[in-house]
Amino acid sequence: MKKFDRSDKIVALLIILIPIIFVIVGIIFFPYDPIKKEEITIDFIIIDSILFTGLFLLLAGFLLKKQGLSNMIKIAGWILFAFFWATQTNTLYYGEDGDFFNAGLCIIGVFVLFYFIYWEWLTISNRKQINCLNWAAGAAAIAGLIYFTIDLSPLQMMLREIVASQSAALLNIFTGDVYQSGVLISWADANISIIFACTAVQSMVLFVGMIVPLSNVDIKRKLIGLTVTLIPIYFLNLVRNVVVVYLTGVYGHEFFSTAHNIIGKGGSLIALVVLLFIVIKFIPEVFDEIICISDLPKEGGPIELFVRKHILRKK
Repeated sequence: MKKFDRSDKIVALLIILIPIIFVIVGIIFFPYDPIKKEEITIDFIIIDSILFTGLFLLLAGFLLKKQGLSNMIKIAGWILFAFFWATQTNTLYYGEDGDFFNAGLCIIGVFVLFYFIYWEWLTISNRKQINCLNWAAGAAAIAGLIYFTIDLSPLQMMLREIVASQSAALLNIFTGDVYQSGVLISWADANISIIFACTAVQSMVLFVGMIVPLSNVDIKRKLIGLTVTLIPIYFLNLVRNVVVVYLTGVYGHEFFSTAHNIIGKGGSLIALVVLLFIVIKFIPEVFDEIICISDLPKEGGPIELFVRKHILRKK
């Protein structure tokens, strides 16, 4: 892609400015309110409507085979999906006891989603289809629809109680004197409530989203890929919960943030990377899609050409 018209350059500029505006609006106008979080408010309905509309648009764009129309539908879906995440920064930070890791990923994610929008636009104007963009839309739609549907249903509380019960039982094997009531686990000085993020559904739907949309992989290999990831993820998540409760009980509640946000999430990240390599062994097509996404900057759009000409050359 070498030739770009004025509209391409305008879109490139907007791709940089709009996510900045989205993030600022999200931080200022969507503060975390633990009381309202448990209520069905107008804000709640509007944000969730934006979320699911965006996800269904991404799914429709993924399924449609007509180039141009499919790209435009996915662009609309990515915009709505990005706006939803821009409104979640405060919730991810304050709602999870100062979790800077997830809050930071949320902000970065808004810019990444707009980068997809940028390339969807360039595929329209240059009539060059990039297949991994369609895979990304399918992955986001499938994973998002599963996760957020569970999150808004009674199944969420059921899963939290099941995970709390199994985590408590596992910890009790090693320590004894563990008490569990509903989603609350108590041991020594620790009183830890299992939230939805502690059920590992996020990590599991991530792999479901990566594997299911692959059009050139048969069902048998997809089932193998899901089996070698979902079962280990669920068990390792129980181990993570046990470690967090144990460390908090030993070192006091002030150590919870370190145990949960640094040790727990760090261990989870390492486990996910290992499982990703295992999936790639069985389904190398996943690796091809990921590499295709990571190679998008090499395609040379207006933003990339500007960076190479005015920034990298100066260095």
